[in-house]
Amino acid sequence: MKHRDKQLTALLLAAVMTASLTACGEKKAEEETGPAGVAVQVETVAADTITAANKVSGRISADNEATIMAASTAKCTAVFKNAGDTVEKGDVLCTLDMGSTLASYDAARISYDAAVRSYQDQKSILDKQVKLAKDNVDNTKALYEIGAASKLEVDNAEISYESAAASRASALAQLEAGIQNAKSGLEQLDVVMDNVDKEGNVIAPVSGTLVTMNASEGAYVSSSMPVAVIGGAGQMKVTASVSETLVPKLSAGDTADVYVSSLDAHFTATISSVERAANMQTKLYAVTLTVPADAEGLLSGMFAEVTFHTDVSENTIVIPTEAILTEHDTQYVFVVEDDTARYAEITTGLTGSGVTEVTSGLKAGQKLVTVGQAYLSDGDAVRVVSGEE
Repeated sequence: MKHRDKQLTALLLAAVMTASLTACGEKKAEEETGPAGVAVQVETVAADTITAANKVSGRISADNEATIMAASTAKCTAVFKNAGDTVEKGDVLCTLDMGSTLASYDAARISYDAAVRSYQDQKSILDKQVKLAKDNVDNTKALYEIGAASKLEVDNAEISYESAAASRASALAQLEAGIQNAKSGLEQLDVVMDNVDKEGNVIAPVSGTLVTMNASEGAYVSSSMPVAVIGGAGQMKVTASVSETLVPKLSAGDTADVYVSSLDAHFTATISSVERAANMQTKLYAVTLTVPADAEGLLSGMFAEVTFHTDVSENTIVIPTEAILTEHDTQYVFVVEDDTARYAEITTGLTGSGVTEVTSGLKAGQKLVTVGQAYLSDGDAVRVVSGEE
């Protein structure tokens, strides 16, 4: 009897252990596989206001920055100031051997003066010729009135007058073209010689900080890059270049967000001018913005990221740009309905900072998948692991 009781006890213990092991195995399997469905994060779709953000690169400079160019390649014979130095208007920055350039300048001045004198002299002669021809017409007509000249003589006098007037106009036009060519050459040299004296000394046109100094003693400077750049003291500005599609949307007085990465600085700048003629080489339009006076630490030459806010849409569906997927030319998102992923093809509008306008395909109140959407297909089971439920 006792032996039978022992057998029953052993059987019961074995059954209990088997049940326990089975339960542990099921629990472990559940822990390893986890709940069913793809893990996602969601947010509720809502209407909002979006402003189109257009980012371009810009450059910080002093509002009265001065760039000094060389008229031609020249050897630097002495340097008196270095980049980073503070200079005063009138200081000598360096000395260049400008012999050939000065000779070219003198030749250009002589050529221009000669063209002006030639025009004046020729104009005086041509004016007299035209006046004589006109007087001949008047006199011949007077003789014709009293019968002392024929109609043919009057016609010939008028033809001579018209010919003289046409010759005068043609000759003066050619002379004026010569003056303009000579003037253009002189003005080009005037620009670069404006800051260089007769001894080849390069003179600071403004006071400020010497931002760039490309001249070094014994080396050559060229006309392709500045000899020096001076950042004037005081107000700073940002200059950016924009495309032809953006420039019509910008006006003086508009504001833009500016970020200077080297200083990790953000500030709002005001557009002071928008060029209406594109750069001949880049085909871009220059936009100048005034930096607020309280922006500190800015130096000429620093790069900036400029964000112009243009078009605005109000009370429209706005979602995170990262939630949008693209396949070929189709944009789509996933929404969650009853723990199931649903594919939704959308049409987008404006793009802002990290957000995009959806003009069709979504409505307020839907649960939009913002994380995990790349792993979904239409109809997949999902489970929300964070975000709104």
